[in-house]
This record gives sequence, structure tokens and C-alpha cells, in this order.
Amino acid sequence: MDSQSIQAYFHGAFHDGTSNRLHNTFRFCQKEREWLEMLRNLLERLGSRSWLYQEGSTRNLYVLETSARFLAEYKSPKSFQTQAEKISYIRGYFDAEGGIPSQNSSRFYIQFTQKNLPELLELKEILSEVGIESGRIHNPSVRVDPHYFRLFIASRSYENFVKVVNSWHPRKKPLLDSRMKI
Repeated sequence: MDSQSIQAYFHGAFHDGTSNRLHNTFRFCQKEREWLEMLRNLLERLGSRSWLYQEGSTRNLYVLETSARFLAEYKSPKSFQTQAEKISYIRGYFDAEGGIPSQNSSRFYIQFTQKNLPELLELKEILSEVGIESGRIHNPSVRVDPHYFRLFIASRSYENFVKVVNSWHPRKKPLLDSRMKI
């Protein structure tokens, strides 16, 4: 995978990241350390340093911080030129903000959730560009959170999503592959 596609993956994943302008660093937080270790390896391939630590001695939360300069510039999915970059962006977004059921006995779905509606609208457009159909963006419960939105992948596009986008997340990838028998 080329460096542009790896950077596109990080721009997708950064939808769940934060930045610290004072220290010029970027943070990814997860309870699953394995995904952060994978991100760390990708950053090394790009020549960027990072550090990984557990936040608090009793919390099950891990943080990866980096000062990778390419994350300082927001990139809209529309700015990615190649199909590979667009797919990498979607994969990163899914690994950070996407969801699938964790139990094989549950009804299968692939979804993206986000409080930023314009970002989901851009994602819907780029999904369509790579041949993946999605449903309408909706708010599952206005009473609970009027600024929380969900985008589902259409069931007829599940197989295409897994073949084209899939996941690099250590928990999500095996779940997707097993559901689609890949």
C-alpha cells in the first residue's frame, strides 16, 4: 500500500481522533490496544513517530499520540484522487466510527455513526463513487440525541463493501469476513 493510501486511511480514522493545538499532536483513543498498535506500525511506515500508553492505571482505555504533520491538514474525501485513496479513507472511517454486530446470532448490518451530518453526507457520496449503496442518513432518536446520525450500508451492498473496503481493525475484520464467508 502506498503512502497516499495510508494517509487517506488516517484521515478517515481521524473522525474519531482529537488534536492538541498547544502540543501539535493528534490522539486516537480506543479500548482495543491492537488497533492502535496497527496504526502505530502504519505511522512508522510513513516515517512518523508515535507513542502508545494506557490512560490511567485502572481504565481500559489506550491512547496513541503522534505529531504526524499530514494530520494537521483536514482532507475532505472529495480531495482524494484515486480509487485506492477513497477506499482507504472509507476503511479508516469504518474502523474508527463504523459498526457491525458482535454476535453472529444478531441480524447483520454495517453502519456509520457520527454527530457531524455534513461528514456523513460526504461519506455517502464517496461510498456511491466506489459502487457501494447506502440508505438514507437518519437520526435514530431525536429525544436521546438530536445531533446523532446513522448511515447504513444497503444489504445488497454488504458483499461489495466487504470485498472492496473491508476493515483493518483486529476485531471488525474477522467479524466481517466470517459473516460474508471470506
